Amino acid sequence: MNLESVKQYLEGERVENDDEAGKEKESKIANLPPRFIERFVTKGIKVDLIEPARIVCSMKVPPHLLNAGNFLHGGATATLVDLIGSAVIYTTGISHTGVSVEINVSYLDAAFLDEEIEIEAKALRVGKAVAVASIELRKKTNGKIIAQGRHTKYLAPRSKL
Repeated sequence: MNLESVKQYLEGERVENDDEAGKEKESKIANLPPRFIERFVTKGIKVDLIEPARIVCSMKVPPHLLNAGNFLHGGATATLVDLIGSAVIYTTGISHTGVSVEINVSYLDAAFLDEEIEIEAKALRVGKAVAVASIELRKKTNGKIIAQGRHTKYLAPRSKL
């Protein structure tokens, strides 16, 4: 791959924008609604169980979350760890989930198109300043682990004003 091809791959498809006299080029992605990625990745998720400090979800791997190898993209997996890890923190009764300070994911197996997966999240600790969640993605048919993640969040104190 030459340098220009790499640049075009990273910048994505461009469209003409007539808003300014200079006909500036703008990425189509710039026009997506705020927080689009959350809906994009979680589309099709079904919550099977929700209780304090625990969530179990399931979904079929959709085509829009596949990588070039035709299995669940690692970035989509990490996003699921982020979003479902944050959600499980809410189940403990706190009013906000803070900001991520660390997310790690160990990729152990692949999940393919239309394969049913289960995502289980547990809040391991929710303190005054820090919350930690463990998230595991498994094949629903045999329980084989696809990925294990851990999400650590800083719970900034809320202003009392």
